[in-house]
Amino acid sequence: MTQISVQSDIVDRARTQVLENGEGLTQSQVLEILRLPEERLEEALALAHEVRMAWCGPEVEVEGIISLKTGGCPEDCHFCSQSGLFESPVRAARLDIPSLVEAAKQTAKSGATEFCIVAAVRGPDERLLAQVAAGIEAIRNEVDIDIACSLGMLTQEQVDQLSAMGVHRYNHNLETARSYFPKVVTTHTWEERWGTLEMVRAAGMEVCCGGILGMGESLEQRAEFTADLAALEPDEVPLNFLNPRPGTPFGNLDVLPPSEALLAVAAFRLALPRTILRFAGGREITLGDLGAQKGILGGINAVIVGNYLTTLGRPAEEDLDLLGELRMPIKALNSTI
Repeated sequence: MTQISVQSDIVDRARTQVLENGEGLTQSQVLEILRLPEERLEEALALAHEVRMAWCGPEVEVEGIISLKTGGCPEDCHFCSQSGLFESPVRAARLDIPSLVEAAKQTAKSGATEFCIVAAVRGPDERLLAQVAAGIEAIRNEVDIDIACSLGMLTQEQVDQLSAMGVHRYNHNLETARSYFPKVVTTHTWEERWGTLEMVRAAGMEVCCGGILGMGESLEQRAEFTADLAALEPDEVPLNFLNPRPGTPFGNLDVLPPSEALLAVAAFRLALPRTILRFAGGREITLGDLGAQKGILGGINAVIVGNYLTTLGRPAEEDLDLLGELRMPIKALNSTI
């Protein structure tokens, strides 16, 4: 059998297995997709778009994020300029409650239905949780928007507290494949992150879990990561691409080639046909404007608008205009709180 016939076979099998039957690709099948040559990219993206439309529909969920506590984190995540262990230009800072409410208002004005409160910590202490509780209450008094949190690793008591606050979605990324994680973080384990995610799901909150591509992982590990996520069954997967930050251990890595990044988008959609797949950090530097359009027509059905935690994003208006041009309706607020 020739190489081309094998490559055609995986796309044909994916069409039947994923598009028609709704069954995600296995780890080995994802690897076949990731190994497709660049000239097959458009074919893979087109199939991923069909899968997204068939199993998720045309709506796009829009989200804004805000950093409640920036910098000074004690962990050594090698991609992150917020670690206090690296010589990066990010300095520790906290946001006050009025600023948090204003950020939520501006996020809602963009058409977003989701507002995520993020803190650069290993896990929240009592002071931080009290501030989150006050922030959520203040936002609810003035803004009609769903609230998510990303506060690191949690104890069962903290999970219960956040659930009682009405947090409907919790973000905690596995970041990469289990086998590659020790090359990315050494101050905590992949299993510790997994434990938090299991408690979040058991408490009834939606699980948001993704990671970053382009941190030196192999294609095999990228495929392994999709299998990890498929086993977790998260409600949402934010897909980030490494934006190398000065002063971090990964600061000198190359940015992923656009074709490789887009093929990964297609592969993740084919592995997770029913999941919210969100464009997150690094898409601007990796894909540019054209790549953003190709991603949304290649399996993506959610975006973060505006800026990220320590890097600039596209202006929200540009993303919203693009969704309008592509006739992709913005998901309406449907609070589960």
